[in-house]
Amino acid sequence: MIFFKNVKKMFYLKKIIKIYFLEIFIGVGEVLYLIFRVAINLPYLIFKLQPTLLVMYISGFKSLFVVSIVAVFTGMIVSLQSGLALKDFGQEELIGQLIVITLTREMSPFMTALILSASVGSSMAAEIGTMKVSEEIDALEVMSIDPVRFLVLPRVVGFSLMIPVLCNYASLLGTIGGSIIAKTQLGVEFETFYELALEVLKSKNGLKDIWVGNFKALVFGITISSISCQQGLNAKEGAIGVGRAVRQSVVLSYLFVIMFGYFISAIFYR
Repeated sequence: MIFFKNVKKMFYLKKIIKIYFLEIFIGVGEVLYLIFRVAINLPYLIFKLQPTLLVMYISGFKSLFVVSIVAVFTGMIVSLQSGLALKDFGQEELIGQLIVITLTREMSPFMTALILSASVGSSMAAEIGTMKVSEEIDALEVMSIDPVRFLVLPRVVGFSLMIPVLCNYASLLGTIGGSIIAKTQLGVEFETFYELALEVLKSKNGLKDIWVGNFKALVFGITISSISCQQGLNAKEGAIGVGRAVRQSVVLSYLFVIMFGYFISAIFYR
């Protein structure tokens, strides 16, 4: 009897796993289809400039404070920990180069995407999810108004355009925070720090790091906004469904940001 009970449990476990992965594949397909519909509706963006600018304002200006604090302290932490390691070899003056490379290539787009996915992305999922469960989306379709063109297009475009801007802003503030720690904790002069940092940025590899970082930020922006809108459009079962959509949007955004960050780095820095 115990053997058959274990077999039954394993059967149900495999069934649950299959259903879970099937939902993931269906969700990925829905997000890709949503991105495709957004791309088709791009010519209509000229008629949605006001909501697009509003999304850019919310995603950009209203997120400046959080991004600023995180960026400065990220640069300070990286500078302190890396600088102490370099100091053991007498190479602490290279901390400026290390900070710039780390921030522009990886840390700035990554931390900016995570911050905005938790703040702006979740609000997108909540707004559209509330409209879905209150049947406002259905009302738009009855009036022959495309919900993707009316709701999703300005959110995806506005959000995706602001993440690269915030990414460069975070890199700048992180570098400033790193220079302060380099001066106070490691004894590296500001002139030396910024001279080596600018030398890296002006090099061929430095320009590549900047473009790759901005490309990552753009991909992260499209990913987060599309997932958030897709989860909102699929919300059901009232307030519980809206909460579930918000939670799923943040979790999935985090997972895909991490995965896409690795794959983009693997492609450009093999």
